[in-house]
Amino acid sequence: MTLALVFCGGAALAQTAERAVFDHVKTGFPLSGAHNATRCESCHVKGIFKGTPKECASCHVSGARLAQTNTVMPQRHLPTQAACESCHTTQSFAGAKFNHAGVSAGTCAGCHNGLTATGKTREHITTQASCDTCHRTTAWRPAAKFDHAGVTPGSCASCHNGTQATGKASNHVVTSQACDSCHSTTRWTGAKVDHSGFSAATNCTSCHNGSQATGKTARHVTTSANCSACHSTARWTGAKVDHSGFNASTNCASCHNGTQATGKSGSHVPTTAGCATCHSTTAWTGAKVDHSGFNASTNCASCHNGTQASGKPGSHLATTANCGTCHSTVRWTGAKVDHSAFTSATNCTTCHNGTTATGKPATHVPTTANCVSCHSTTVWTGAKVDHGTFNAATNCASCHNGTLASGKPGSHLATTANCGTCHSTARWTGARVDHSAFNAATNCTTCHNGTQASGKPATHVPTTANCVTCHSTTAWAGAKVDHSAFNAATNCTSCHNGTQASGKPAAHVPTTANCASCHSTTRWTGARVDHSTFNATTNCATCHNGTLATGKPTTHVVTTASCGTCHSTSAWTGAKVDHSTFNAATSCVACHNGSTATGKPATHVPTTANCVTCHSTTRWTGAKVDHSTFNTATNCTSCHNGTLATGKPTTHVVTTANCASCHSTTRWTGAKVDHSTFNAATNCTTCHNGTTATGKPAGHIPATGNCVTCHATTAWTPSRFNHTQVTVTGQCTTCHSGAYPAAGGRPTTHVPYQLLTGVAIANCDTCHKSGFTAWTPARLHSSVSVSNQCHTCHMGAYTPGQRRPNNTTHNTIVNGCESCHKSTASWLTVVFTHSAANAVGTGTCDTCHNGSSAKGKPATHIPVNTGTAKCDSCHRSQTSFASAVTMNHSVVATATCKSCHNGSYTSQGNTGALAKPTNHIPEAQLLNGAAMDCNSCHTSTTSWTAMTMNHNNSMGNGAGWCKACHASGTSYLGDMEKKSLTHESKGTAITDCSQSGCHRPLGNKGSTYRNWD
Repeated sequence: MTLALVFCGGAALAQTAERAVFDHVKTGFPLSGAHNATRCESCHVKGIFKGTPKECASCHVSGARLAQTNTVMPQRHLPTQAACESCHTTQSFAGAKFNHAGVSAGTCAGCHNGLTATGKTREHITTQASCDTCHRTTAWRPAAKFDHAGVTPGSCASCHNGTQATGKASNHVVTSQACDSCHSTTRWTGAKVDHSGFSAATNCTSCHNGSQATGKTARHVTTSANCSACHSTARWTGAKVDHSGFNASTNCASCHNGTQATGKSGSHVPTTAGCATCHSTTAWTGAKVDHSGFNASTNCASCHNGTQASGKPGSHLATTANCGTCHSTVRWTGAKVDHSAFTSATNCTTCHNGTTATGKPATHVPTTANCVSCHSTTVWTGAKVDHGTFNAATNCASCHNGTLASGKPGSHLATTANCGTCHSTARWTGARVDHSAFNAATNCTTCHNGTQASGKPATHVPTTANCVTCHSTTAWAGAKVDHSAFNAATNCTSCHNGTQASGKPAAHVPTTANCASCHSTTRWTGARVDHSTFNATTNCATCHNGTLATGKPTTHVVTTASCGTCHSTSAWTGAKVDHSTFNAATSCVACHNGSTATGKPATHVPTTANCVTCHSTTRWTGAKVDHSTFNTATNCTSCHNGTLATGKPTTHVVTTANCASCHSTTRWTGAKVDHSTFNAATNCTTCHNGTTATGKPAGHIPATGNCVTCHATTAWTPSRFNHTQVTVTGQCTTCHSGAYPAAGGRPTTHVPYQLLTGVAIANCDTCHKSGFTAWTPARLHSSVSVSNQCHTCHMGAYTPGQRRPNNTTHNTIVNGCESCHKSTASWLTVVFTHSAANAVGTGTCDTCHNGSSAKGKPATHIPVNTGTAKCDSCHRSQTSFASAVTMNHSVVATATCKSCHNGSYTSQGNTGALAKPTNHIPEAQLLNGAAMDCNSCHTSTTSWTAMTMNHNNSMGNGAGWCKACHASGTSYLGDMEKKSLTHESKGTAITDCSQSGCHRPLGNKGSTYRNWD
């Protein structure tokens, strides 16, 4: 509560000289504040010092002995038992600070009722909750503790209407739904609109228009279709255009033009055909040009020119024929030149010249004949010289001379006969000397003498019989001695003694048995020793000693076991050593030493460990080295050197660190380099060069600084560009051009400064002055001067340029902001030029001055009926509400005076609605005085002093009290006469001025309410 300050006794007057030397502290009541300037006699009445009270209430409570001219506690003071000094100081009653510490929760309204202390304003939210539910005891605002838990869903607007609490912004989505449909009760931001019920019939653009909610970007596909035709209700990204109804007549390029959607690449085949002619509606790749209608008249090279589509290679046959002449319309390979019409008149060497196509080899028969003379038109091989007309007169040796074609071998029979005498014209082999007339009388040795033709070998059975005795006249081989009558009694060795006929070789098993015991009479080979009765006790080495029969090779496993232990009696191969009992204690190298059995290859990992440490006993492959005990101290490269085991690939990061520094012992993949010690001095590009490790992408901003200048050592993203590494003043657009995704470019909603006349923006930092940390805040006007062009930016299309509000005042404004707004620093520096239709006296002020379109009544405005009482009834200036204000009480004729003159509306106009001063007469002492209004006494609305006291028929002595105002010692306003109750009599029975025997109306002295006597 604000208390008016009135210094006791008025202005301080000069005291006597004695006061200057008197130390008032000795009295126990030091003088301070207003007391220090108060005259002594104001407290020490009639010079009496002893007994002067020291408590505040003795002087500052109405009716107290010393309270006559002092400021006293008003009747509407907070009800409290606390001493005055607990809230007030001696400097002034005003500015009292009330300690709420002992106030019970929920009792605020006991004081804060608008009379005793500030109460709820007219615009306060309608609530029965106590003040402390939302407000603090130190300040009314902000009231941040409002509990929405008990608020009925859907009733938000009863408070959030823009007057009692924050309402919808001017650019809010148009909706009649309650706030809690989208917003939470903790904050406005993060509102979520439930799109689940939206469909193709929903008008998405009623919100998504770029102002109230995100709208189409400048590069959006041109369409009047609803958003939901392509987008889901969950997110913008992943929009899918339904191409299923598109066909060859669809104008694909209306979207696929390289801006709104992917267009033709620079190397695309030149065509005006619609995309769907070759491409499917599901993917660009796999486009198929329909060649089925192409023919020999089609100009294939218009596309197949090596740029738009594959063309002729450098080694292609020189031809102007169309591709379709040799190639099919489905593939290049398998091209066939049609030789069917080629003849001996065709010049084959035009192509078959060894360069363009296969030509004659160096050993070709010399001829000028065309290729087709001998070769077919389908293949080279199988060329046939037509010998059909050759005869004995043909000079065969002109070709068959051993160089160009096969000639006579050195052992040929000496003859001058032409080849055709013995040989056919089809082949050499099978040359036949006609022996058909030869018989036993023929002297075979004339030719078969071992020189011209095969003769008897030195080992021939000694005989004088003619060859034909045993041999036929068609072949030597197959000479047959008739053994059919030979038997075990035949002395085979008479011939088979190793000289005349094959005998026992030196390595023959020693035996005296006849040949026929093991051999047949038809051939030596296939002799079979019957091993069927041999077993483990058989001494195999008797024969199999390497001399008589196959023995152990030098590389045989060292063993004394019999052959049958590992080998079968039918074959040496397939011997199997039983390894099942071998273990880590087995000396594998006793056999597997590279000689006796397979040993370590030259590329084997160097180790002294036994084979079974890594290998199984069933096979070498699949060996596994146990790396579990390996660590960074292990010399990995002793094995992993690219020879013994997999080594570093050529693209490996350059490092001398051990493999285990980055790789695990279980696999190469998933290696992690420890970047924790890397810093600005580390040359990141040594590895991060795009080959050894990930390098800069094509869209990286053009910077030469080290990677760690912007990136962390744990991940590429997020990164923060270090602008100190390069000179950036006036060069922002080098990166911030939109070409580099990591550096944002100018958004589509950027203010269009380029459209302004007389504005020279050198670069981004002309307006953006927040350094390198943020684009905002940026101020265009602090760098350039703009006049008469405000509307270019401030009409709502550009987010950074504050748009005009959506209200009656601005809805029709399309330009000329500066006609009212006179500062580029603040919109609030505004001078509105009112039209004649809105001049003072028209009663049209509240059309705009409603708190939304323009400034409305403040919360402390006197309570007048909106719509009935017009602003210009009192406010007569259109320059300021505070100037030229004259209260027109006619507009509040139906209201009581107290509804305004109660102390709540003291800040309006020049003086405000003044309340009763603290020393106003206590009308509550009058008969029914509490129901009286100001105009009961005050008859003028222009001056309080024009008044006539209205005693409201008070009788006194209980029916109202006269002494409340007229007793000596009271200090209420007015020029009423004041006397003590005992001014005529010293008796103690006097209780009031008006009573029997005293003043009227109950007494008989004077006239009622006019004079005392």
